[in-house]
Amino acid sequence: MGIVSTLRKVGLATVLLVGCVAAYTLAARHYGAGSPPAMAAPALQADLVVVRKSQRSMQLLRNGIPIRDYKVSLGASPMGHKQREGDERTPEGRYSIDRRNKRSSAYLSLHISYPAPADVARAATAGENPGGNIMIHGMINGWGFLGALHLLWDWTDGCVAVTNKEMREIWSLVPDGTPIQIDG
Repeated sequence: MGIVSTLRKVGLATVLLVGCVAAYTLAARHYGAGSPPAMAAPALQADLVVVRKSQRSMQLLRNGIPIRDYKVSLGASPMGHKQREGDERTPEGRYSIDRRNKRSSAYLSLHISYPAPADVARAATAGENPGGNIMIHGMINGWGFLGALHLLWDWTDGCVAVTNKEMREIWSLVPDGTPIQIDG
């Protein structure tokens, strides 16, 4: 009877812990990132973003010269090009940064223009939704204290994730309209 009682207590504690983490995450997601940083001077801004999925890296370039390098986390199923909504893959190909969201559920976010017309056509042929809402972003709001620990696994739904400190820098260096090349 002692083992059964102990297992019940451990099970209850686990359920309570999971419930508290979920409640904290839901509450923190609605607070946003606060004030985003100002944009850097145009002469300092990137004119190309390159993501190399196989290396879990992202570079900001200006005139072909790297100006910043970052380690990144990707979609939870990182191999291959995004095919459909919910496949947890990060797309591959040439897109652009088409808007920014300072009130994102993850710390700041830059939207990637996926799906392109070819992505929509491919998904339609397969009878599927191509998905969307692919971003470069920081940590889920409330979890920024994890910092670089997020690099231990690929955890996004198809986005490119960095630390919150890195996201503030990226936000200021990457203007809307910047092309982004995502390689496998």
